Amino acid sequence: MARSSTPGFSKSISSTAIPVRRRTLSKRPDPDYDLFNSTSHRWLYNESLRLAERQRIFNLPGLRQLAAHSVGRQPSDILSLSKLGEGGFNRTFLITMRDGFRMVARVPYGFPPVYLTVASEVATMDLLHSKGIPVPKIYGYNPSPDNEARTEYMFMEYVQGTSLADVWQDTVQNDPDESRAILKQVLDRDLEGLVTRTPIPLEDDRFCVGPDVSHMSWFGRRSQLDVDRGPFARAQDMLVAPALKELAYLKQFGYGYKEKFPAEHTANLRRYLEMVPSLIRNTGTDLGRFCLRHPDLRDGNVFVERRSDSTDSSSVAGNGKWRIVSIIDWERTSALPEFLHDSVFQQLCVYDPQPDPDERPWHPNIAPSLPGNFSEITDEGQRAKVEETYRRQFINHLYVQSGGPWMGETLELKVGLMKAEENWDILNGVARGSSVPAPSCPITFDPQDVAETMALMKTQARVDWPLRIFEGITRISEAGREARKFCREELEEKLERAETEEDRERVKEHWMYNDRDEEVYT
Repeated sequence: MARSSTPGFSKSISSTAIPVRRRTLSKRPDPDYDLFNSTSHRWLYNESLRLAERQRIFNLPGLRQLAAHSVGRQPSDILSLSKLGEGGFNRTFLITMRDGFRMVARVPYGFPPVYLTVASEVATMDLLHSKGIPVPKIYGYNPSPDNEARTEYMFMEYVQGTSLADVWQDTVQNDPDESRAILKQVLDRDLEGLVTRTPIPLEDDRFCVGPDVSHMSWFGRRSQLDVDRGPFARAQDMLVAPALKELAYLKQFGYGYKEKFPAEHTANLRRYLEMVPSLIRNTGTDLGRFCLRHPDLRDGNVFVERRSDSTDSSSVAGNGKWRIVSIIDWERTSALPEFLHDSVFQQLCVYDPQPDPDERPWHPNIAPSLPGNFSEITDEGQRAKVEETYRRQFINHLYVQSGGPWMGETLELKVGLMKAEENWDILNGVARGSSVPAPSCPITFDPQDVAETMALMKTQARVDWPLRIFEGITRISEAGREARKFCREELEEKLERAETEEDRERVKEHWMYNDRDEEVYT
């Protein structure tokens, strides 16, 4: 978000790349190599592509000059500039002045649309700061590379505090009440109380809502599409936009695929579009309030400090021992209808050590289910609450599935649509007890097609399970080169078990972590 004439908020979908930590690279002839290149991650396949995407060469003296001037200093006042961290879309640097003052510089890698993304985050943080949300102060920024540094940049306050990531797991395990007190600060006071419950106007005298700048909306050749990316005034327009974007992409680029033809996925996207108008309730405002939500609310993006009047054995009147001092990384923040904020999966959670199996954590990539005892619920109020939760989660699921880039499959979306037809009496846009007649489901599937699709889904789940376990192991091995070593040893073991040379060639050809051609699906 930027000042009134510049676009602002955007929804967010996390990057799907799986980085694996690695040790510092050996010294290179260029002393500034580490500043321009990714040096803290490894990838299990297509590593050269990931490294090339994250290389960003800029004018270092120019960046130092701009940084110094943003806080009323001179370049000669800078004692050091070093890499602070690398994320999915940006590289950050710590700048230290000779008097001890520290600040952060952030340079984006270049994933489109860079201009809108930088302007959006700066304006989002400006709005949050005006609402009393603890966010870093912005010293300066430029969403265009037309400057002395020859790159887009942001300069912001260096946050003094402890990363919640350093204390969260220990707190959750040993002091659940304290972890809930921290969550209460985040959700009730810092975010929900001041932002999420306040609808965001499309434009006022300081800010305006701009187009969607999520990575998936601009992924690959989608950046070439002339489609409506918002801003949207109606929830229905927001719900259909991702599917319309994918249909436009498949029409323009999808029919060049060699391995798969996207006709079935296109048909399922059109089924979803037929269903959307009947999913929106005409009464109430539960689906029409556009509000804010942090796109990646996890422990690494929250900084805390211990309260001065707290001890290890006591908390402050229910406020907890820790106080939140800053919440960072607001890039690609969402301005969505309130119910769609569930689609921004929050990783900062406290789970019951003995959870109810019917209250397991839900993710929008997974079709939600009604609780196993749903048919036994007789209280009308409780039943209505369960149905409403299910309805909101299911709309979230269809929304996410319809907007994801097509990778040759349509099974998840098709199964979701079939389950929507099956539970249409709950999902339709007419509230329980309303005098308005419920609309019939606008889509139908042949029973044989349903049976075959559900059987295929079960088979797919059985095949995917070992892969998920394997990927879980590789993600755990984040020290040095352990993940790559594990994958190499797994491949060698499979090759040893192969009985013929033909089998070995087939194993190598279909190994899940081979480099692959990504252009065909971008």
